[in-house]
Amino acid sequence: MKTTHCILALCLAGGIAAPAMAEKAVDPAIYEVAESEDGRYYTEDGTPTFSITEDGTVDWLTFSGFRRYHAECHVCHGPDGEGSTYAPAVKNSAIDLGYDGFFDVVVNGRENGNSVMPHFGENRNVMCYLDDIYVYLKARGLDAVPRGRPAKKEAKSDVIREDEDACMG
Repeated sequence: MKTTHCILALCLAGGIAAPAMAEKAVDPAIYEVAESEDGRYYTEDGTPTFSITEDGTVDWLTFSGFRRYHAECHVCHGPDGEGSTYAPAVKNSAIDLGYDGFFDVVVNGRENGNSVMPHFGENRNVMCYLDDIYVYLKARGLDAVPRGRPAKKEAKSDVIREDEDACMG
């Protein structure tokens, strides 16, 4: 079973696999991979997750999430989800909020006192890659990937390419 959300009248499914974990104590269900499908990885409950091999190769969505995060999110939230003087760190948001909570905040936005996260529900540059961004931040929050551009990545699968093309139009 995998988690699927309909975005901009297109149903997108996404996901990601298990890292060589740092010495951080976390619930194994957050990162253990139960299913891999066409370059996407999922936990047992169908939540997108990441895959990092022993040599540091990341799955395509984690790599894409790095790129998309830095194209759309880092302007406010700082490089690698570390925060800025303008907006809070979000590298733990994928873990703290879970997939559905993260999805809800990005799509609908949120106000917290004077802090306002705008909604991105109609921004294809975010919505077509929301699972990618989620998976990247999840890997960052678990310290599974270091700061900076991942050095090695899996190839983009044909299915991921087709889904991206369909979403972006």
